Amino acid sequence: MLKLHAMQSSGNCYKVRMLLAHLRMPFELVDVDLLRGENRTPEFLMKNPEGRVPLLELPGGRFLPESNAILFFLAEGTALLPGDALARAQVLRWMFFEQHSHEPAIAAARFWLKLVRGGRELRTHDIDRWMEEGYRALKVMDRHLQRRSFFVDSAFTIADIALYAHTHVAEEGDFDLSAFPAVRRWLARVAAQPDHVDMEWRPQLTEIAS
Repeated sequence: MLKLHAMQSSGNCYKVRMLLAHLRMPFELVDVDLLRGENRTPEFLMKNPEGRVPLLELPGGRFLPESNAILFFLAEGTALLPGDALARAQVLRWMFFEQHSHEPAIAAARFWLKLVRGGRELRTHDIDRWMEEGYRALKVMDRHLQRRSFFVDSAFTIADIALYAHTHVAEEGDFDLSAFPAVRRWLARVAAQPDHVDMEWRPQLTEIAS
């Protein structure tokens, strides 16, 4: 059985739980608390030298880190990753956008402003940059979604999962989504998908395997 080493409040970890729920794939969830340094133990660093979560543990003792790499691996052969070469490239395009232009600002702001005690004071010099870069990414998303239901070919894919995870809690990082109506409509469409789960969801093996 798959094991997912993850932190419950992490948006990157939520991506993977969300996909596994959509695919109804059974897995064991192993909690790793970054705020307590559980990702820096010798045991964990043997599994992932970068000390990051999520980390997917495969049968046979193999490990796959990086949230979007995990999404791509798990979605292979499913409707959530198109078979058409151009559509697959478009999925990757938006997943690269998420990691390069979106996550470094929106996820970082949420982590330091909501999850870390005293984080606002510790990272005061970064807040203006996060706001500028995060709002720039949200504007790109809103323009793209004005005439589309989802990010690629009007079909729900792992590109939507990758971008949803941090966007739906962006307000916890002080981002105001009221100026992005297309993004808000898209968030509602993603949340309405069959087998959608929220960030608090944890697997019950009998439930997900049924």
